[in-house]
Formats: sequence, structure tokens, C-alpha cells
Amino acid sequence: MPDPSFLNNVPDPLLAGKELPTFRFALEKSQGKVDGGSYGKEATVEQLPISKGIAGVSMRLEPGVMRELHWHATAAEWAFVIDGRVRTTVIDPGGDAETNDFDPGDVWYFPRGHGHMLQCLGDRPCHFILIFDNGYFSEFGTFSITDWLGHVPRPLLAKNFGLPEAAFDGIPAGEVYFARGPVPPEPPAPPLQGWKPPPLTHKYRLLARPPHRAFKGGREWRVDGTHFPISRTMTGVVLDLDPGALRELHWHPTADEWQYVIGGDVSVTLFGSHGRYRTERLGAGDVGYIPQGYGHSIENVGGEPARVLVGLNTGVYAAVDVSQWIAGNPADVLATNFGRAAELFGRFPKGDVFIADGGGSPGSRGPGG
Repeated sequence: MPDPSFLNNVPDPLLAGKELPTFRFALEKSQGKVDGGSYGKEATVEQLPISKGIAGVSMRLEPGVMRELHWHATAAEWAFVIDGRVRTTVIDPGGDAETNDFDPGDVWYFPRGHGHMLQCLGDRPCHFILIFDNGYFSEFGTFSITDWLGHVPRPLLAKNFGLPEAAFDGIPAGEVYFARGPVPPEPPAPPLQGWKPPPLTHKYRLLARPPHRAFKGGREWRVDGTHFPISRTMTGVVLDLDPGALRELHWHPTADEWQYVIGGDVSVTLFGSHGRYRTERLGAGDVGYIPQGYGHSIENVGGEPARVLVGLNTGVYAAVDVSQWIAGNPADVLATNFGRAAELFGRFPKGDVFIADGGGSPGSRGPGG
């Protein structure tokens, strides 16, 4: 192994060692914050030190339970619904407010600092994944309305709202976090101010749309700010990989990648230059993290289809695939680079593979490139 002194200019000392650190965390096996059958479990730099650019939370809410009104001072929130139904409200600095109901496969995005709440809708629990564009963000350090108002002196509250002090008797003295009440009405009741929708919606129906690309070995759904304009700092991808299929070797030049395995078993590789290479196996409920610019791949190594949720901390998707890179060079360049006969490279793919099937061959290509 070469002397790691060549890495002295790398800003993250964690990635400058002789060996790459672990990039896997068993999120669903962690304790988190539990209240009855509702919970929030997080993966930040505290639990997974490599994940400095993105944090994530798995949250389950029982019927009638609400993740109370709150905001995030240091991160935007991108979410994907796995199971059940969710209602959200959100307000922006202009006073525009939106209420939305979400089904499995739907996505929301709340910019940094926008006040919002999350509520289980209907008579079944809901489960969703939250992804934040800051790995140092903690779900348990949010700014909650009960925590704030519960510590404001009564005379100040009365003056703020133009109400008698007695109006605030009995409000919580501290953070509620998970609030419990009846199953919310359908359709939703109007806000106190009346309907005043924002210019850009916070909702996107990702899996209700056809895949962005389809292959013999799998499918890819993708949404970034191009199609979901409010999502200026986050991109979301859902990868379905058939048994043996491979999301090929690639890297993201402008973003870190956060992975949550919804189902199946995958092998994720990480390449960090100068011979440093690490492989981790992720199962359902596990999280993986790839730093910006680091080479990696995702392979279904189980006997069943695998589904992986991928979050990127950029509003515009960008990736370079190795097959695409090779196809973009003449055979003589490749022959010189690898010290092999030019004829060999005539057998290589003439374009982007993206997903290779279990036999290692690319499938049909969908729109978008």
C-alpha cells in the first residue's frame, strides 16, 4: 500500500487513511426514539462518520400520530413514502401554505427553514424515509413549536397573539415530538387563513410515473429539480435490481450518495484511489454512503428482486458510468491505456450500460440517458 501522505490535501481526514472506513449502518436495527408503535431512527455522522454530506431518518407513525409542527435550521428535507398514507402541511416565508396527502411511492421536499408537520393518515400505520442535505443534521435537534412556546413567558405569548394569558393554560411545557389525536379528516380542513397555495408544489408522485429507464436487469425512477422544481438541493432515485443485476461502476461528480435498502440483499463496492477498495453487504433496512466523486457499484446478490432508495445532495442529477467513459474513447486510446490489442475493445458496449442483467449484458434503454 502506498504511503498515504499523498492524501494530505484531502479535506476529510476520515478518507485519507490507508483503508477506507465502513460506509454501512444498520438503521432499522438501531434504537432511535420510540413512542409506543411510533419511532424515528436516524443515521448521521454520529452513527456513520463517513456520511458528512447527508443524514437520513426512518420514521413510523401510528394512526392519529403526528410528528409535530417543526422546522430544520440547517437542512432541507426530502422524503419517500414506503408504506401507508401520510399528510403534511408546510408554510414558506411568504406565508403560502400547502396541505398534501401522500401514498406509497410519493415524494415530498421541504426547503431549509420551512415549517411543516407529518401525520399518519387513515387507519393503518405509515412508514417513510427522510433524507437531509447535511450529514451533521439530527432529527432530534429540530425546532419544535411546543418546545418553543412552552418556554415563552405567558405575558409574551398573550401579547404576541392578542389573547388573554389564560388562553395558554395547559399547553405543553416542553417538546411533544409525537403528538397523538384522532385520525385526521378527509378531505383536509382548510388552514385558519384559508387556502393560500405556494407557487411550487412540495409533492411529487415518483412511482406513479413510468420508470425513467428500463433494462433487462432492472428499472430506475429518478426525480431532481428538473421535474420537481422546488427540490433545489436533492435528487431521489429508486433502483429495482433483478437477482444478479448490477448498477454498474460509476461516480457522481457533484454529489454524495445515501442509500437505503427497501428490500433484498445488495453488495456495494467503494473505490477511493491508490488501491483502496471496500465492499459491504447491505440488507433490508441498512444504509450505505458514498462520498462525492468516489467510484462505486450496487449489485443484487440475493435470490429475490432488490429495491434501493438513493438520495443525492444535488438538485441536478449527474453521473459518469464506466461503460459510458470507455465508449467515449477511440480503440487506439484504450489499447494504449490498458496495454491490450485494439480489437478487444471492439467487443465492449458502444454506449452506457447503466444496469447489467444477471448475465452481465445490458438491456433495453429507456428515455433520458
